[in-house]
Amino acid sequence: MTVAVLTGIAFVLVLGVMVGAARPRRAGGVSDFYVAARAVPPWWNGAAISSEFTSAAACLGTAGLIATRGSPMLWYPAGAAAGFVVILALVVAPLRRSGTYTLPDFAEWRLRSAPLRRFATCFALVIGLAFLVAQLHAAGVVVRLLTGLPPWLGWTGVAAAALAVAFAGGQGSATSVQASQFLLKLIVFLGVGVACCWMAGTWPLDRFEGAYRAAGAGLAGVGDPSLPGVLAVLLACALGTMGLPHVIVRVYTNRDGSGARRSIVATQIMLAVFCVVPPLYGVMGHAHVRDAAADEIVLLLPARMHPGAVGDVLTGLLAAGAFAAFLATAGGVLVAVGGAVSTCVSRAGVGSFRVAVVVVLLGAFVLTAATAPGTTVALVLLGFSLSAATFCPLLVLGIWWWRLTDAGVAAGFALGGGVTAVLVAGGQAGVNMGALTSCPVLVAVPVAFAAMVVISLVTPGRIPREVGRMMVRMHLPEHLAGPPTYRSSTHGDRWS
Repeated sequence: MTVAVLTGIAFVLVLGVMVGAARPRRAGGVSDFYVAARAVPPWWNGAAISSEFTSAAACLGTAGLIATRGSPMLWYPAGAAAGFVVILALVVAPLRRSGTYTLPDFAEWRLRSAPLRRFATCFALVIGLAFLVAQLHAAGVVVRLLTGLPPWLGWTGVAAAALAVAFAGGQGSATSVQASQFLLKLIVFLGVGVACCWMAGTWPLDRFEGAYRAAGAGLAGVGDPSLPGVLAVLLACALGTMGLPHVIVRVYTNRDGSGARRSIVATQIMLAVFCVVPPLYGVMGHAHVRDAAADEIVLLLPARMHPGAVGDVLTGLLAAGAFAAFLATAGGVLVAVGGAVSTCVSRAGVGSFRVAVVVVLLGAFVLTAATAPGTTVALVLLGFSLSAATFCPLLVLGIWWWRLTDAGVAAGFALGGGVTAVLVAGGQAGVNMGALTSCPVLVAVPVAFAAMVVISLVTPGRIPREVGRMMVRMHLPEHLAGPPTYRSSTHGDRWS
């Protein structure tokens, strides 16, 4: 098995680096390096977004939760679909027309506040680190469980490949790798799952009922089968998707708002197909591998169902598909968060971008070493919860409400993020706060919205003078609003 697993992992990592390095050089400047020359076709962009979204949590963790916690966990994949519906309805086209490249860029442009940009960058960094640490931990689990080698070898493999892709061509390289690896993940996970069932001669649906583990809530409410717990997860995914730095940056890689909308529609179709994967492995895992840890169930399934050479080959394929998921998400997060950090602390450029990427990756390594494995879904959901309580109110109010002020946004960020952090930390420390312990988003999101509205209403003098022009720019189609203006923080391309 070790040979098959290492071969599959090496194939995916080398292929990813080669695809990223071979990307055509179309970038005409630093801004194009950040947004793939704004020339990504909608269907290709949709595949890249889907690849970022189907991370370690979707491929391994959610299936494990379905296997160990039962049918309420089947609702978790539905959060993605709801999230992209919200993005499509409220955010995509106006945000694309704003011409900003990152969420902190949008905050500074819309509210005319450089301090707010730095505040928003801090939250983007925290959310990005949560996703990065989840991918690195999952890579370590795969390597340790299937080969017996130290987990840090898995971390290093994913980190090195993601770094090479980010250095090669920024967002363009990341897009090529992610889109191609989504197809690889889809074929591998569906193919291996169907092969396991077919060779077993039966579908395990009749064995899905039965004993499940005690269902205590984990970090940010993960695994809570109660109605409030499931609703909290769905709400976090639905509202948090729009504020994920590595997802929302893809709005800017299309030529216009119409192309951005078509990208999201393509994403919804592709994710609908991939949503078959977690229930398929969850049902089989409950029947055959219910004694393993949640993050390990998918990986152990082929060998349990088909011991011998066939199981080893199928396990190697799953390891390759899993590392494709880790690399796709890690690469996207590195490019998005590295771009946000580099444009915040210095004048944007390829050199500062690469330095920021290295710093972000080193921070993820430190946090991975300091935390325990087995928290893949929890860390991802924590990122969703923070996004829902901070960037979601900023985007919704910033796009649709002209009276928003920088003071209101700062208050909403502080309260929304602070409430989330306090409730999550209290739950981890064993403090019993009832439903609040496992459902922080149900409190943090309303608090953040209320703070932004109330503080904005009492600080009308801080409304930007150009707010009318901004609203016209975001809400009128491109051919009516005038020629596009890109408001990055790059030299020669700054907004005024």
